[in-house]
Amino acid sequence: MRHILLLSAAAFALTACGGSGDSEPAATSTPAPATQSAPADDPAQADDPAQAATETPTETEDAIEAAADEAETDMSAALAALPAPYSEADLANGRRQFRRCSSCHTIAEGARNLVGPNLHGLFSRNAGEVEGFNYSAAVRESGIDWSPEHLDSWLQDPRGYIPGNRMSFVGLRDANDRRDVIAYLMIETAAE
Repeated sequence: MRHILLLSAAAFALTACGGSGDSEPAATSTPAPATQSAPADDPAQADDPAQAATETPTETEDAIEAAADEAETDMSAALAALPAPYSEADLANGRRQFRRCSSCHTIAEGARNLVGPNLHGLFSRNAGEVEGFNYSAAVRESGIDWSPEHLDSWLQDPRGYIPGNRMSFVGLRDANDRRDVIAYLMIETAAE
């Protein structure tokens, strides 16, 4: 299905870029498929989208695929190294669940605070410690160290866990969703 969509998009792009219509109509015979994907000697031919569509994957595409495979292996190894129950988490679901959080929080090291604080290094600090973020007194005075267990309780019911905080999120009621997003955060926000 993906290949059909890509071919359809390529055909549409070629049709849309077909020129002014003043030239002679194109021949109706179908060209033979390319049997060799050697680099073009003619510079005009090198930019031909039809030729590019028939070429085999490039070294760059292979490198991207290899990097993606390596990243997936690294994520699997990182997941396996987490303590139970987080080692059994579904990281894809954790990433999906975090999308709700990403409108207010960033996770990359050095990223700016948004409506909520940056979460990089979350599990190596206490609540209310991100420099430059204006926490509520309730969070600053909570004395909570962000462990996976504290974060689980916080995510289940932020208003109930630390009354008086300003976070508007209503919480994640599903225990598996909380486990998954916590595992995702344990991996993605780890201070190195």
